[in-house]
Parts: sequence; C-alpha cells; structure tokens
Amino acid sequence: MHTNRRATAIAGALVILGMIAGALSVVPAVDEPRRLALISAHEGQVILGAVAQTVMIPAYVGFALYLYPILRAENEALSLGFLGFRLIAATFHFIGVILLPLFLVLGQELTQADAAAASSIEVVGELLRTARDLVNHVALIVALSLGDLLLFRILWRSRSVPRWLSGWGFVAIAAAVSASLLVLFGVVDVVTPLYLAMNAPLALQSFVFAVWLMTRGFVTKIRDA
Repeated sequence: MHTNRRATAIAGALVILGMIAGALSVVPAVDEPRRLALISAHEGQVILGAVAQTVMIPAYVGFALYLYPILRAENEALSLGFLGFRLIAATFHFIGVILLPLFLVLGQELTQADAAAASSIEVVGELLRTARDLVNHVALIVALSLGDLLLFRILWRSRSVPRWLSGWGFVAIAAAVSASLLVLFGVVDVVTPLYLAMNAPLALQSFVFAVWLMTRGFVTKIRDA
C-alpha cells in the first residue's frame, strides 16, 4: 500500500482554490432586473467574475490531473472518464467566461440606443442571461457531477477514503443534478433558497473531501510500481 500525499494534498488545495474562485465568480449585477442599464456601473464586478471563473478552469482540471495517476491504478476506464468529464466542464467554464463581457457590450449599446433599439437589446440581454445560467448551472454542473460519480465509484470500491465520505458524495451529487434539472425546466431560478439548499450538501462535501485529501490523503494499491 502506498499513500501519495503530495498529489492528494495539491488536489485538495485546488478544490479549495476552486471554491474560493467560484464564490468570487458570482456577479449579482447580472441578475438584477435592470441589469443592462446598471451593468456599466458594475464593470469591476463583471471583470472580477470573469477572472475568478477563469481561475476555476486550471483548478478543476488540475484536481483531476493530480489524482488521475493514482485512480488509474484502481480503474483505468473510470479514471479516464473522470478526467474526460473534467475537461468537458472546463470547456463550459470557458464559455461562461466569454459570456460575461458580452453584458458590458450590451450595456454600452443600451446607453446609445433609441427606445425601439433598447427594447431589442433588453431581449438579447435576457437571452444572454438565460444562456449563462444554462451553461453555469446546468451543463457545467451535470458534467462535473458525472465525472465525480465516477471518482466516488472508484473511491467507494477501493476504500481509499471512508465510505461515508464517498456515499455522501453520491447523495450530494444527486441533489445538485436535481437542482440543475429544475433550472433547466424552469421550475426554479438560480440563486434562490431552494436551489442553494439543494447544492449545499455538495459544497460541504467538497470542502470536507478537500480537507481530507490535504490532511490524510488516500491509500491505493500500486500496480507495476
């Protein structure tokens, strides 16, 4: 048995970095009723959100890359799937980054538009907000969740971490995916009490898992060492 403490410690630190960046990537101005009319006054908020979401890309992918060699020793197919879904999620992160500055562009256009043009710009702004919500809170979450299901399947079978931690991951992922589906079908909006409550178990589990990786790591069998 062997514990790769350095790799798991870095992976855990990347989870924490991703969570901090995720909190900073929230841009309240984008969700305001008159978002385009007010967006220019919150340019710094939009830029910070874009930069923070950019930081999440290497954090999320790096987490998978550091764990992949260890996980591959347990199950190569599942570990490759885990890494693949992380790369897909990174693509959605990148799309989310690109969408944010477009709000600033529309906000500037709105200030120079007449009444008829302004109405059309507002419609485009609403479509842009919907697209961003679907990317960040549906496509991205589902991609991450599918990958993490594979991760916790490996950890459950190998007992590399306590089974209560892996089991918690399964339940929390189910709740998060359910919340994303509710957003997809228009049952709930993002950043509402119900949506946040359904995502809270996964956020807490991710934090505990990260701390576990940094302080305890996990043990895997080494094959072809």
